Amino acid sequence: MSTIFEWEQPLVELEEKIQELRSFITEQGIDFSNELSELEKRAEKLRTEIYERLTPWQKVRMARHPERPTTLDYLELVFDDFIELHGDRTYADDQAIVGGIAGFLGEPVTVIGVQKGRDTKENIARNFGLPHPEGYRKALRLMKQAEKFGRPIITLIDVVGAYPGIEAEQRGQGLVIAECIEQMSFLRTPIVCIITGEGGSGGALAIGVGDRILMLEHAWYSVISPEMCANILWKDSSRAAEAANLLKIMPTDLLKFGIIDDVITEPIGGAHRDHQATARQLKAFIQRSLSELKKLPLDQVVDNRLQRFRNIGKFTEKVYQEQVVEKLTDSDQMLPEQNENGDGE
Repeated sequence: MSTIFEWEQPLVELEEKIQELRSFITEQGIDFSNELSELEKRAEKLRTEIYERLTPWQKVRMARHPERPTTLDYLELVFDDFIELHGDRTYADDQAIVGGIAGFLGEPVTVIGVQKGRDTKENIARNFGLPHPEGYRKALRLMKQAEKFGRPIITLIDVVGAYPGIEAEQRGQGLVIAECIEQMSFLRTPIVCIITGEGGSGGALAIGVGDRILMLEHAWYSVISPEMCANILWKDSSRAAEAANLLKIMPTDLLKFGIIDDVITEPIGGAHRDHQATARQLKAFIQRSLSELKKLPLDQVVDNRLQRFRNIGKFTEKVYQEQVVEKLTDSDQMLPEQNENGDGE
């Protein structure tokens, strides 16, 4: 791996020692199996300790690892015979969003995802994975096409947000995001959305209205990125780690709140360590989700989808009501007792 986080350094050093000892055993033919076994046990223990105790900010950085699988990687590893479709039929083709038709276990599906670049040249071509309005219009066109031909829709989300430039606003960025959310809500075909890395704001929600919403273990999903949140709250983006703790953006938090349906376990150390294993997990979850949705009438699928999003946030209202009742109760206890005339004694 070309990128190693500071909290991984002790593990990387230990893994290098293990590799050196293996090479020495092979070259010299000397039996150090006991020593090797001991080092491997230490590495396994350290690996578990490191990745089970990651902070929200560390997980955000894991989601941004430059070698993390992208949409194109998953299209190759999870799906068959992908045919990319281009253009929004209005302005241009946005390379930040990739979409088309593919095979999934013998069934045609429509797959749409945000694509980041691997190097500077590709990042410029893909606009660093920040979609323009034409990207979302392309996605919406493909989703309507999928509905017309009865194809399930799979969306792969890894976007910090929609492109915020003035030219994007001039071409209707906010409007097209709203249109995507509205249209996805009523599409009469199963929709499975997977947050594979970053899931930021309307940029993610524009292709994130689904019947099943899944997240990889080291992904994040929020109304705003930690850096922007810190900048707005404290005028200091260096407090992003603090903002990440407050935003509750981790899969475990979102699962508890009912915003997502399941968490897809990644290989120990993150998806970037083993693309194949991550893809196998992704494939299994998609298969299970589609199998469940196909058993339901389309009317019920759409009704359930609408209801799940209407229910998001209800817990906040309940908590607020409980707090109000508690305050009123406390206030009543502090009031003087009243006589029959309503006067305080």
